[in-house]
Amino acid sequence: MFNFKRKMQLVTLLLVLAGPFPAAADLGGFLDLRGGLRVQEPVAERDVSLLEGRLQLEADHATDLAALQLRVDLVGDAVNSGEALDPEAGKGILDLREAYALFAPHELIDLKIGRQILTWGTGDLLFVNDLFPKDWQAFFIGRDVEYLKAPSDAVLLSFFPEWGTLDIAYTPSFDADRYISGERLSYFNPQAGRVVGRDRQLAVAQPNRWFQDDELALRFSRNLAGVELAVYGYVGYWKSPAGFDSASGRAIFPHLSVYGASARGILAEGVANLELAWYDSRDDSAGSDPLVPNSEQRLLVGYERELASELTGSVQYYLEHMLDYSAYQHSLPAGMAVKDENRQVLTLRLTKLLMNQTLTLSLFGYWSPTDQDSYLRPNLAYKVSDDWLVTAGANLFAGPREAFFGQFTDNSNLYVGARYSF
Repeated sequence: MFNFKRKMQLVTLLLVLAGPFPAAADLGGFLDLRGGLRVQEPVAERDVSLLEGRLQLEADHATDLAALQLRVDLVGDAVNSGEALDPEAGKGILDLREAYALFAPHELIDLKIGRQILTWGTGDLLFVNDLFPKDWQAFFIGRDVEYLKAPSDAVLLSFFPEWGTLDIAYTPSFDADRYISGERLSYFNPQAGRVVGRDRQLAVAQPNRWFQDDELALRFSRNLAGVELAVYGYVGYWKSPAGFDSASGRAIFPHLSVYGASARGILAEGVANLELAWYDSRDDSAGSDPLVPNSEQRLLVGYERELASELTGSVQYYLEHMLDYSAYQHSLPAGMAVKDENRQVLTLRLTKLLMNQTLTLSLFGYWSPTDQDSYLRPNLAYKVSDDWLVTAGANLFAGPREAFFGQFTDNSNLYVGARYSF
């Protein structure tokens, strides 16, 4: 039975479709066909990692009162065929990507209401102050990278005074990540002490009460002497299941507040960025509950520049530093795996354009020297014509099964796709 939030999303879609779009909207979209196979024997999963077609329809229309935007995917998914419709999780035959109205009540104010894709921060496929939902399943199986950003049902209020820009995003009911649960990708389950998949899907207790289990995110940004500066705040929950309720046997989303800042600007013929944040895990402020994550400090440093003609490269260093580490160590039950105080990740991106920029070769790689695991994302994209784009790539994981990337080793896959845009 649909919950209230799901009903409101469907009602919003029906109202938009019944409104001014059919007669006066600018229409567009694409047809995207993709297939993928795992490269080794999976753990309790299917050999086919991806086999689907997506027809995205997009319409926008401006009235005297507002600008209206609709983007919806009609999905045929052979891997999870017959899946029940769930617009919140992006499951079933319909994935509502955007359905919002944008108002300008004042020349210095914008107000966007409805389902929308929200993002901020400076990281390249690493997120420090961006606490908006992500779709990790789409990212790891080879859908287009745009699907890493999951939609939010939110109100975004933006102010544009001379001294900067203030963005306030309010989500009346918690929007979780589309997290790894075992239904499509296997993962390491600490309770089972092994990698599991469809044989032991993750049971969760997710906050979903409107105007009670809500989220608030703020950003103030301005440009100072050519440097983009920003400060951030967030009050809500860990976006993926990060805790465990021993009474119910379910994974939970503990309360979380985040305070951070970032800077981005030109440095030595390239672009440098710095981002940091304090993750306040409010349900375990002392760090003594082994079933709730400790508070953390996070740091991201990056640099990007052109290396040669049509070749760009970038590197990033990312750090998660656990606070109250001694309290965490003393709280662990006997036999429970001990996390490191610091988790470090290095990334490398290389992008080469060929054949008059119709062929793009790219490689994005993660490597953790502390976890000793890695994740490589090679990709080839060829623009056959103005309408057709073909692509091929891989998601390759390696490392210990208890490590973040290493747990997905048996999900390593190759994929191909073709997209027709209209």
